[in-house]
Amino acid sequence: MTVPVPRPAAPTPARDPSPVREVIRAEHVWKTYRTGKVEFTALKDVSLTIRRGEFTAIMGPSGSGKSTFMNILGCLDNLDEGMYQLNGQDVSRISGNDLSLIRNQEIGFVFQAYNLLPRLSLLENVELPMVYADVPRRERRERSLDALDQVGLRSWAEHRPTELSGGQRQRAAIARAVVNQPALILADEPTGNLDTASSQEIMKLFLEVNARGGTIVLITHEADIAAYAGRVVRFLDGRIVSDVDRRGDVGMEGPHAV
Repeated sequence: MTVPVPRPAAPTPARDPSPVREVIRAEHVWKTYRTGKVEFTALKDVSLTIRRGEFTAIMGPSGSGKSTFMNILGCLDNLDEGMYQLNGQDVSRISGNDLSLIRNQEIGFVFQAYNLLPRLSLLENVELPMVYADVPRRERRERSLDALDQVGLRSWAEHRPTELSGGQRQRAAIARAVVNQPALILADEPTGNLDTASSQEIMKLFLEVNARGGTIVLITHEADIAAYAGRVVRFLDGRIVSDVDRRGDVGMEGPHAV
């Protein structure tokens, strides 16, 4: 699916008073998967820093390492070597319940398949991250309604996901991702199941989140979707081969950059 639209101008991120200016700092990250005697090194000495308020797209063909890197950024997998700091905290060797807590507090996820629970209303789906964080019920409701309002779905709060279009479901997923005010929004192919018009709506919504100061990392294989981001990082064969700030500052160009 292709979205034939020109890249809009990237908004200037809102200033953030937090002393932690780097949401992501990954240094010399290696990851190898082993199946019996077969080994596959998915990441090879990857280093990347993403500042607060950046909107970064990560691209690469199948097997390039971008999905493995996403799993590490999302604290869904552990690295073998190197270091990963998320919002100033070294999470390289954290596991179990502590890692689950960090995922809930620091990361908002948006997936291609929405991952909304069909038996719950939109309001209840958006409340879920706060339920796990033990936020009081009244506050959960107020914040969830505000998040749904931001994505234009307040009037649909009591509806279930099956009553909505794909674009509306993804908007609800974005509301759920931002409701806890996480340090990082991690979006994995968020327009992969959407038509052209819905894809444009979702990307404009990400731009609005970014304009309010949100830090977004978007995983995509579509160049026109990546064009909405202010920065594009390309992976190939487990390494970063291109890192370009589309607002004018070129970070790095590798030998395979396109």
